[in-house]
Amino acid sequence: MNWEMLGHEWAVRLLKEHIARGEVRQAYLFTGPQGIGRRTLGLRFAQALNCLQPPEPGEACRSCRSCTLIERMQHPDLAVIQTGQEAEKLKVDQIRELQRSLSLHPYEARYRVALLLRFEEANHSAMNALLKTLEEPSPRVVLILTAESAESLLPTIASRCEVLRLRPVSLQQVSQDLQGRWGLPAEQSRLLAHISGGRPGYALKLHQEPGRMEQRNTWLDDHARLLGASRVDRFAYVESLSKDKDNVLGVFSVWLSFWRDVLLKAAGASSPVSNLDRLKEIESLAAQFDLEAAHRATHALEHTLDLLETTNVNLRLAAEVLMLDLPYK
Repeated sequence: MNWEMLGHEWAVRLLKEHIARGEVRQAYLFTGPQGIGRRTLGLRFAQALNCLQPPEPGEACRSCRSCTLIERMQHPDLAVIQTGQEAEKLKVDQIRELQRSLSLHPYEARYRVALLLRFEEANHSAMNALLKTLEEPSPRVVLILTAESAESLLPTIASRCEVLRLRPVSLQQVSQDLQGRWGLPAEQSRLLAHISGGRPGYALKLHQEPGRMEQRNTWLDDHARLLGASRVDRFAYVESLSKDKDNVLGVFSVWLSFWRDVLLKAAGASSPVSNLDRLKEIESLAAQFDLEAAHRATHALEHTLDLLETTNVNLRLAAEVLMLDLPYK
């Protein structure tokens, strides 16, 4: 069995072997893009570690009290640490509170498990605070960190973890799983697989939360309109967005995905596009703008997102500069 995971068979196999052989590490780091399955893998690992009636070593029944509570993230021996919103920082006080709980014996499970999600969002003090726990681990504690990459954390943290680098699953596999496991029509499954870029968690979220797809479609429609709009209209659009940073990040991320598709088509690449339902629009822009123009638009979006995610740049000003950089039809 693959812990009911889509893809990542090698990672599941490795973690199963650690449990079966009694070689569980004190700390693991699961890396990869958001939506790849990092949190799900962490929860499945916690279930396999603490299942009350495992079918075999390294497996979880997924139905006992322990497995059920872990699935809901409500088990007394499971601590889930994360920021309230994206682009926020995990605070040192959250780590210190975690350390106090980890110093206690497990209430009822074999291991206390701490799942620290998106740990690249921790501030420097929080990362340093975690080092003490990593340097003096308890044999009844397992730490599971998730992050975009090992390089986004302090080297001293990554070096003390068993690092599992998760990669996107093939689009065909994601599509087939959505059809077989969730009963989606073939066309919808194929579209979600492409939009997710092989990230099964993100594909499933798009299916389970239809509002996300509706929002994406609205943002792409806005983009198409703004390409032919005046500077005044573009700045007015920025004004309507700039009160919500998460919303701005979402809009620009969707636009970046779209322009990367335009760049692929302009370059004549054979790689599959992400926005399959916008293929005619992508091909039209690729024919209208040359490769250099598509590259400039892609770079402008990447640069703006980087500024917004890593610095305290003025949000509205950065968005207005982007509007000046995007091409006009």
